Amino acid sequence: MEFKDRDLIGIVIAIVAIAAARFYFDPKYFALIAGAGIIIGALPIIMRVVKENKIAQEKEDMFLEFSRNLVESVKTGTPISKSIVNVADKNYGYLTPHVKKLANQIALGIPLTKALDIFSKDADNNSISRSLTLIGQAERAGGDIGEILEAVADAVSMTDKLKKERKSVISSLVSQGYIIFLVFIIILLVLQFQIVPMVSGIGSVGGTLGFGVGSSFDPTTGQQEIASAFLYLILVQGFFTGLTIGKLSEGTFKAGIRHSFSLMFLSFIISTAANLLFVK
Repeated sequence: MEFKDRDLIGIVIAIVAIAAARFYFDPKYFALIAGAGIIIGALPIIMRVVKENKIAQEKEDMFLEFSRNLVESVKTGTPISKSIVNVADKNYGYLTPHVKKLANQIALGIPLTKALDIFSKDADNNSISRSLTLIGQAERAGGDIGEILEAVADAVSMTDKLKKERKSVISSLVSQGYIIFLVFIIILLVLQFQIVPMVSGIGSVGGTLGFGVGSSFDPTTGQQEIASAFLYLILVQGFFTGLTIGKLSEGTFKAGIRHSFSLMFLSFIISTAANLLFVK
């Protein structure tokens, strides 16, 4: 994932929030203030990534429609160059500017293979690039361009169908992933507020009896350190769990960024609320 210049604003906000929480506020509120700053700073980046994924998906869908229109035009005996110019007036969503640019280049006399190469770079989509490469090679080889286009359209359609089927099948696993993560948070909270204090209390008793165990235990400091450690643990777990969910459901780690953000946000809210309520 590449960072844009405007993403620096969010990064600066996060750094300022962490610095302020570290030097100007009570340590008890460090996680709350720093976490809020990180969430606010990361939100624009997450929104951009989600929008980019949505645009990429729409480009693939519209390229399938563009390929089908080309097939219909070429099957009537119209040359592919002329067919591209003819179908360029249709609406292809986010792909429309690239299709119009392709048609204009062909109308100006730019060779089809070069125009397709430029179209591929402008679209910036791996699936579209592979399909355009096949079309360009078929045009250079002088084969039946109509059959090649039809095969490309069928391949794109099949790929899209498989992606949707995988997403449908994996959707239940995504829900299970969120539920399992919530159970993981609950287990950690039980450990933090029930098991660890109990064990610490036993250690403190042992120290007073002369066994030298837990004699220097400070309950307040210990609780804050444990709370911070558990918060960092669930945030890291949420980040990698989200990436895994994205990879399984949509095939890319980039698609998992939004899941990571959702799980980390959920972790932060639950952990911070619990600490404010129970940590004295």
